[in-house]
Amino acid sequence: MSKKREIDIYSLLLPEGVTLYFDVITIHKEAEQLTIFMEEKNNLSEEIKDIKIESKGFYPPVVVSDFPIRGKRVLLNIKRRRWINKDTGEYLTRKWDVVAKGTRMTGEFAAFLKEILR
Repeated sequence: MSKKREIDIYSLLLPEGVTLYFDVITIHKEAEQLTIFMEEKNNLSEEIKDIKIESKGFYPPVVVSDFPIRGKRVLLNIKRRRWINKDTGEYLTRKWDVVAKGTRMTGEFAAFLKEILR
């Protein structure tokens, strides 16, 4: 199976809406863990039309847990992009709240765990 096809298949397992804003770059499979590496897409300009912005790279990656797959722990290694407003010099980031507040796991996974613990 080609690397692109494999990435496309794993993208189907990600939290809803994630692939609108992130590209899956690579996947590392180990005996008991699957790590999906993602980078935020460079498309903030679609949301802010009146501001001149330029991509200025990425913040350090954040690692969050997601639903286990076939008994393997799943980690999402997420690199968020930062942009600079060319007129003001202010850094901009997209508001993104897939990670559950106060956790290192996706909101969907946190809600699932909360429900089964009732």
